[in-house]
Amino acid sequence: MDDPVEKKASSDAALDRVLWALRRAEMAMQALKEQRLRPLGLAPAHYSLMLSVRVDPGLTGAELARRLGVTPQAVASLVGKLEKRGHLRRRAHPRHRHIQELYLTESGVEELAAADAEIASLEHQVVQTLGATDARQLKKLLHHVADAMQATSAAAESGGTTRQPASHGDCTQS
Repeated sequence: MDDPVEKKASSDAALDRVLWALRRAEMAMQALKEQRLRPLGLAPAHYSLMLSVRVDPGLTGAELARRLGVTPQAVASLVGKLEKRGHLRRRAHPRHRHIQELYLTESGVEELAAADAEIASLEHQVVQTLGATDARQLKKLLHHVADAMQATSAAAESGGTTRQPASHGDCTQS
């Protein structure tokens, strides 16, 4: 493909893919989350970590790393910052003293509530932009895509075939 016209057509096609549209939306939302959380002294990664700990108290750093799709070192850095601010506390696992479980402190719960209010305002903006019906449809479609991609990944890791993803409702209906 040395022809410049063919190269341009190929890159134009890449920009017309669903995956590119997903990436653009994710980048735009990430930028807005950073903008909204910055005055609170938080980054989106802090919010995601704190939310995960609130939903599932006692998670370990390794569990958080897997859940958030980051390295254990990245989690350790985030945890250290949140712990210094008094938002997280570590507690030794009851049976495995070398494993530390993570819990939100009262200040962490309050900080997460403030951050979540900012994120909820972004959610409201998306729903207002799309309308309630289209927002519900988009959410169903995104769940469908996530399930399908997770199934593909799991199949590739196990060397098997792709399993049917879990259903989140009929994604062809509004």
